[in-house]
Amino acid sequence: MSSALTQVPLWIALLPLAAYLVALAGLHARRRPVAMSGQLDAALLAAAVCGLVVAGPLAILQPAVGTSPWTAVAMLVGFVLAVAFGMLAVRPRLVVYNIGIDQLRPVVAELVAGLDASARWAGETAALPTRGLQLHLDDRGPARTVSIIAVGGRTSAEAWSEFSRRLRRSVRLLQVRSSPWAAVFAGLGIAVAAVAIWLATR
Repeated sequence: MSSALTQVPLWIALLPLAAYLVALAGLHARRRPVAMSGQLDAALLAAAVCGLVVAGPLAILQPAVGTSPWTAVAMLVGFVLAVAFGMLAVRPRLVVYNIGIDQLRPVVAELVAGLDASARWAGETAALPTRGLQLHLDDRGPARTVSIIAVGGRTSAEAWSEFSRRLRRSVRLLQVRSSPWAAVFAGLGIAVAAVAIWLATR
């Protein structure tokens, strides 16, 4: 029986990536920031590249390990488990799209002060000693995306959950300009979709 993964056309593998890029364009075109959990952000990225992983490395590897359909299933399950374990291994974080750190930091500072009056800042890191929480703001520069990462030894799940909930509510009230990255991501997404259509109609 032929290998199932080697039968996946490249044009199908490109479609999730095109959809992801267009979705990023939509996030950056909004006039309000969008905050999502790091786990969801990583899951969406994994979904975007899953087609390329299947049509590329997994398809190349499968003939060496067997062409049984069960082998294909086992490799796909292995990929999903690798992504899941990777998501569990990273520190808790929030990703806020279409905002600069100069706009987000005052919002975070206000939330931090409301959660713990004894909170202290060191650079872009805030320590909330009575809540068992430390936060670091990681700016991705001109990409207008900021990650808020829980750092330190032990992170209070309750404090992190409360902070995440309050931050999502706060950023929905902000108004920002549309990011020029919206056009960049939209152009890339359309280009990838056009390549997929061209490959499908060859």
